[in-house]
Amino acid sequence: MTQLDLRHGTQRVFAHLLVSTLVVSVVNFTVWFAVTFWVFLETGSVAATGIIAGIFLVATALTGIPFGGVVDRFGKRAVMQVSAAVSAVVYALCLVLLLLAPEGAFRDPTDPLLWALVVALMLGVIAGNLRTIALPTLVTLLVPAAVRDRANGLVGTATGVSFLVTSVASGLLVAVDGMRSVLVAALVVLVVSLVHLSRVRIPAVPAPAGPAVPVTVEERGGLDLRGTVRLVAGVPGLPALIVFSCVNNLLGGAFMALMDPYGLSMMSVAAWGLLWGVLSAGVIVGGLLVARIGLGSRPVRTLLLVNAVLWASTMLFPLQASILMLTLGMAVFMLLMPFAEAAEQTVLQRVVPYGRQGRVFGFAQSVEQAASPLTAFLLAPFTELVVVPYMSDSGAGAAAIGSWFGTGTARAIALVFVVCGALGVVLTLAALASRPYRRLSAAYATAPTGSVTPAAEGAATAPDRSDAADSSDAADSSDAADSSDAADRSDAAAGPDTAGATDVPDAVTGTGTGPDAGRATPPAAPPSPAAVPATPAAVAVTTTPVPGPATTARPPAEPDIAPRR
Repeated sequence: MTQLDLRHGTQRVFAHLLVSTLVVSVVNFTVWFAVTFWVFLETGSVAATGIIAGIFLVATALTGIPFGGVVDRFGKRAVMQVSAAVSAVVYALCLVLLLLAPEGAFRDPTDPLLWALVVALMLGVIAGNLRTIALPTLVTLLVPAAVRDRANGLVGTATGVSFLVTSVASGLLVAVDGMRSVLVAALVVLVVSLVHLSRVRIPAVPAPAGPAVPVTVEERGGLDLRGTVRLVAGVPGLPALIVFSCVNNLLGGAFMALMDPYGLSMMSVAAWGLLWGVLSAGVIVGGLLVARIGLGSRPVRTLLLVNAVLWASTMLFPLQASILMLTLGMAVFMLLMPFAEAAEQTVLQRVVPYGRQGRVFGFAQSVEQAASPLTAFLLAPFTELVVVPYMSDSGAGAAAIGSWFGTGTARAIALVFVVCGALGVVLTLAALASRPYRRLSAAYATAPTGSVTPAAEGAATAPDRSDAADSSDAADSSDAADSSDAADRSDAAAGPDTAGATDVPDAVTGTGTGPDAGRATPPAAPPSPAAVPATPAAVAVTTTPVPGPATTARPPAEPDIAPRR
């Protein structure tokens, strides 16, 4: 299978969840944008809008790890429902506060009541991040490995659509009736989302064969930060990938902090907003391209090559003060960004055990997102106090390159962009030549592709996480999952028909990459719990006693959904 089939089977479930997540994301981000606009209109304070952005970025970084633990600990549908319900309750309380507050109650930027409202609204927005972390794990569960890169491309398209709709909807709703209309619309959409989710049946993960697996104290809590860090460290090259993304975001923070002043130096506010609305369509097109053509067999290489082009474009467009060059440079950036994001998700979905993917995605989000606010908060003052004087008419930079590069505030910002782009190109080329890149590529190539098989209706199921991968010893054994030894054990667990294959057959298509790949196989009967194939990581753990803290036996868990009668 080389193309998505969103009309049948588990991929149809994924399509429903993707649309639901898209709609809820539009609502949550509309609230975020709208509260920023509304606070500025009410108070006239630029500092207040910056604080709101800081609240969102810091909260996103701090909640990634615990949210990942929640995603792995509980059923995916329950997590998505709780996320929407929490946002709805918070927005309802904020709407009541708005309706009861006297006229002009929120015009003082130092009023505690204003900030209580802002913080509450941002909590409702941040609760939606549970869906953001859960969605890539659902790609692993519901989409065959051969087309997961294309499914990740659709996730990128959904991001572009949400950005485009949010940019328009937030301004229109605030203009109509301030925050009241925004919150009413949000409540309606969230209630519809909850009703829709109640009718979507997400397959559960089958219970592993054999005796009950011990559960550590950390696992019962769902967070297990130490085990997650050890797992990340145990996958060859994965820490380097996360560090690379973190440094990328660190450099990207320059554009977050300075792009608006740079663009507004060349055009009006209305034209700048319209330009970004058009450019956001590039993310949609890029995501659709990924869904159509995929990422190839080496997504790690694709990720780095795309980053090299992205940084080259951001280094070149500021060389001259040109609206055309700015538009072309940012169009390239927006078009290729879904390729980079889909490549990173595809790699993590393959090399990380399913039961830990929520925590690893949350960990990566926390580490990567922590860099952007740091640059955004530090680089703007640095540019104003150091780079602008350097590029002023009497500055040393103006004397050296001002004759062709230009002088003044806008050209000072452009110089920062050029330096950041050049550093990004050097970083990416160094990563391409590095040993961690080769190790991660090898780990991806040797990792099994069919590690998750949704349970048949009525079969015994485990919680919506991989029991085997949830102990800290499994983290230490993640390299073993990529070894031929573990592959042999997986083949043996899967049955004689797969023994000797170099890859586990795909959970949905029944195809693999071994000697029998491409051979037609008859439909199999729904497996019993004892006949469910185990992943290499599962075999490595369930066949060996797990030492560690005090443990309790896990009782049989209920499936995420009730079987049909």
